[in-house]
Amino acid sequence: MDAVRVALLREVLAGTEWPALTRRFAGVLRSSVVPQGGGLLLVGTREYEPWHLAAHLVDEAAWSGLPELSPTLVRHRVRPGDPAHLAVGLGRLEGAGRGETLLLVAPDRPDGGLLERVHDARRSGARVLSLDCGDPEVRGLAHEALSVTLPDRNDVRDVRDLRDEHDGDSGDDSGYVSYGTGSYGTDAEGVDLDTVQHLVSAAAGENSLPGARSRRRFRDRLARLADQLTAPPPARW
Repeated sequence: MDAVRVALLREVLAGTEWPALTRRFAGVLRSSVVPQGGGLLLVGTREYEPWHLAAHLVDEAAWSGLPELSPTLVRHRVRPGDPAHLAVGLGRLEGAGRGETLLLVAPDRPDGGLLERVHDARRSGARVLSLDCGDPEVRGLAHEALSVTLPDRNDVRDVRDLRDEHDGDSGDDSGYVSYGTGSYGTDAEGVDLDTVQHLVSAAAGENSLPGARSRRRFRDRLARLADQLTAPPPARW
């Protein structure tokens, strides 16, 4: 999803908390990995693999000049012959520790084995972030969490239609998708977890995070938009 399409999503969501919340979470993500020179591990649940978020973060890392945003996708199932960037299994979490950031994407409650691995990584010094459905165990493990809960699915139809229309393939829809309101205890309507991932990845690569009446930020966004519209996309996953 390019900058123009993200801008359209933000326009649709203007008046809700989601643009600010996703930028805040992206700022935490960015401040966790950039000073450490990288070390971002991305993992989903057994049923939901966030490969699409991984691809977007790789794109943002290339466009923003911040290679630290490029994650290692940790997978529950690795098959023989998978390329190197898709061949990292759950054993990688056993070595996670200080100086690394673990981003857990959990549209449903992870199994006990994954929760135990995340807990061990946190005890070893890794910073844990989560995009989740509000599960208390997941939120209890995370240093910072952004949660999407489940109201009436009709509330999010317009936003999903806009996202899918402009994004083409919206990811692996075989996994559970959480629709909802609420994050950091704040209500906001019309967003599912896939949309939140788009907004977070885009905000993580912005040249600067929102500040009060920052003229420089506006110029930076215009320059980045021009670069994105004229540059060829990085190689896809």
